[in-house]
Amino acid sequence: MAQVACLALRNGESARTDGVPVLTVAEFRDALIDRVQGGARLTALFGMPTGESRVRLIGVVAHTETGMIEICATEVEEEYPALTHDCPAAHWFEREIAEQWGVRPQGHPWLKPIRFHRSYRPGHDAWRRPAEAAIEPCVTDYFEVEGEEVHEVAVGPVHAGIIEPGHFRFQCHGENVYHLEISLGYQHRGVERAVPGGPTARTIHYMETLAGDTSIGHATCYCQAVESLAGSRVPARAQVIRAIALELERLANHTGDLGALAGDIGFLPTSSYCGRIRGDFLNMSALICGSRFGRGLIRPGGVAFDLDEARRQQFLERLRAARRDVTEAVELLWSTPSVMSRFQETGTVSRHRAIELGLVGVAARACGLERDIRREFPTGIYQFAHIPVSTADTGDVFARAFVRWLEIQRSLAFIDEQVRSLPASRTRDLLGPLAPSRITASLIEGWRGEICHVALTDDAGRLARYKIVDPSFHNWMGLAMALRDQQISDFPLCNKSFNLSYCGHDL
Repeated sequence: MAQVACLALRNGESARTDGVPVLTVAEFRDALIDRVQGGARLTALFGMPTGESRVRLIGVVAHTETGMIEICATEVEEEYPALTHDCPAAHWFEREIAEQWGVRPQGHPWLKPIRFHRSYRPGHDAWRRPAEAAIEPCVTDYFEVEGEEVHEVAVGPVHAGIIEPGHFRFQCHGENVYHLEISLGYQHRGVERAVPGGPTARTIHYMETLAGDTSIGHATCYCQAVESLAGSRVPARAQVIRAIALELERLANHTGDLGALAGDIGFLPTSSYCGRIRGDFLNMSALICGSRFGRGLIRPGGVAFDLDEARRQQFLERLRAARRDVTEAVELLWSTPSVMSRFQETGTVSRHRAIELGLVGVAARACGLERDIRREFPTGIYQFAHIPVSTADTGDVFARAFVRWLEIQRSLAFIDEQVRSLPASRTRDLLGPLAPSRITASLIEGWRGEICHVALTDDAGRLARYKIVDPSFHNWMGLAMALRDQQISDFPLCNKSFNLSYCGHDL
């Protein structure tokens, strides 16, 4: 049977919203499930109200082989047959839809809130326990493992370190973890709800701070979306500076993560050095724009700062020194048997499980999946300057650490080449008004993985719905799977090897 047609777009391309086919619920389910089972990736699944009683569900899938993004929609009222059983990657999305719009995905295996806020449709509460389904979980239920000597360990949401809040509940037998349930939502700020009606002067600042360590990634993804809706082209020099900033963000965070992994196992040489070297990469971002996190640099139409010749030479000198230092610090890890014994075969996620859950970024590439937006759906300078995809195949803490190291080396080489060959052009064009009644999907490979922004405009050219999917949204369940049949004492190491964002998930 032929597949149902969907709207097909390139990354960062826009189309009229009436070009998105509105399918029956059965056709919508089949369209998404068939494509995901055929190798596509479920990039986004979200809802938006279309009237007092109906919600439009919009699905976005990304085809790695063709570089195309497909979008389709359906309309539902109070419930619809869940996709999760046939497409586990939809699990988290369907929980979000139920929470936001009060639409119940019937047959969902573990339907709970993910951010614990009231429904955006007053009077529509998906968490009411139906009388005919008294065993269905309510909002306060946790998964329980029954058996002799099985016990629970609850951690958080307040932690010993200065970190974001999240609650972790372990079902254990002795030291062995049977199941980890992750409860988030403590950082929910309503970012997506603040964007419609824009863009305004505040919108770019929402994007830069919705996940603070990914300021460049989310700002770039947002700018790419609104530039598409406005039909704007970004000057070549600005495209290169954006990519340099994005790779600097990757360098700083990967270096910091490798140092933190070393710290979690008490290996102080790499731990102490990488903390300082991370600061060196952050200071290179500050050299460009004055902010260590790159805030204020990425703006619709281009960039707000340039690299003059004096700063360019200073940047290259700092980059050379940082390359030497990070190489010496990180290579100590791979040559130390005690480090390898803690990293290897700890927190393993299989390739099959990574595909099933829709993992992205470092977590996916550590399982042997060549998932990288810079190669699969390239935009900007990445269309012409390719970075090899860094993978490992063991799916454990070692693999997630080693993929970071490979990416550090390749980002260093990429930045060096781009800074030396900056094209001569302006750095920013003015952005015109957004076109009315348009839709676009924007993808960027942030340092954690795939960032997706989907934007729809209304008849007046204002943002009507803005959907953000941080890579952490895809990967939290991967962390839960990594802890199965592990020692509970391995949790800090596994957690750091994923290093997911609480606020990027909670928005």
